[in-house]
Amino acid sequence: MKKIGILYGMENTFPNAFIERVNSKGEEGIIAEAVSIDKVVQASPTEYAVIIDRISQDVPFYRAYLKNAALSGTAVINNPFWWSADEKFFNNALAEKIGVPVPKTVLLPSKERPENTSETSFRNLAFPMAWEEIFQYVGFPAYMKPHDGGGWKSVYKVVNPQDMWYKHEETGQLVMMLQEEIEFTDYVRCYCIGLKDVLIMPYEPRNPHHLRYASELKATGEEREKLLETIKDYTLKLNVALGYDFNTVEFAVRDGIPIAIDFCNPAPDADIYSVGRDNFEWVVEAAANMAIERAKKQVPGQVNLTWGTFINNAVNAPTAALPVLESAKEVNVKNVVAKKAARLAKPKSEEPVSEPEPVIPTQNAAATKAPAKNSKLKKS
Repeated sequence: MKKIGILYGMENTFPNAFIERVNSKGEEGIIAEAVSIDKVVQASPTEYAVIIDRISQDVPFYRAYLKNAALSGTAVINNPFWWSADEKFFNNALAEKIGVPVPKTVLLPSKERPENTSETSFRNLAFPMAWEEIFQYVGFPAYMKPHDGGGWKSVYKVVNPQDMWYKHEETGQLVMMLQEEIEFTDYVRCYCIGLKDVLIMPYEPRNPHHLRYASELKATGEEREKLLETIKDYTLKLNVALGYDFNTVEFAVRDGIPIAIDFCNPAPDADIYSVGRDNFEWVVEAAANMAIERAKKQVPGQVNLTWGTFINNAVNAPTAALPVLESAKEVNVKNVVAKKAARLAKPKSEEPVSEPEPVIPTQNAAATKAPAKNSKLKKS
């Protein structure tokens, strides 16, 4: 029997519907239930072939549990190792590299120094930074938001440099990013499940939360069809690159071009009262089918996680160089063996010649002098 578990917090409608939908399909040898954790022992497998994670971003204990489970063969959705490392600024950089349009974005150092750091911790940060170039690149108005945040927390609209300095005072130790404002004619939010199923939903982020899905696309006819096709293509590209099995992507449409705004939502809202009944039905069905498929493919004792193509490419790229590295290693081993044999062959009366100690250059005092104070974000 293979179990599919769902790990969740305060939400009710999606987890319960998901469990019921999986079990209603009557797949032989597969059942779904809420995850139950009574102990977590290092390197010990769980009873679940698949776990859908909806809450570990808020509960570190759960995140550690999921990593341990994944190590022993559970297919965790989404990959807890990548989810722990992912952040929005990196995602923007990745999108640009794979040809998906994104707003112009720059990274800002935190207003306050992180705990247990001092001014010398920031000696590599130029002071002042190239603020004029930054502002010319991004433009105003713009949005300032956490580089790894979510849920529209600590998001500020800024209209000029002075406004940005003033609002940045409130951000404390958060590392922020300054992002171009996109004036859009259409806005959509897209579910992507299993790296293949995409649901495009008209969405209005400026509406109250319960009315954000009460929207319609303004584009019509061939323009609409082309737009939807491009959005689906971009959604799949992003999720395949990131390796997220269950994610949402948001696009703002400007001059007919969909621009990816937010695509790091590995526990996206799936409540029936916010997404609407039709969208809810689609998500429940797609998630149930994906989980069953992953359970069937899951191999106990092996890693069953999804990794993004960009990680796979990074890991596989040096493969061609391995024979060279191996040859160098063999040569080095032979040299060591030869030297050892030569030492053993020397007469005992012959004193060994000691190798000279390496010369360690003294540091240039001028080179180690700390630059001017730069631990806080200031205008030039």
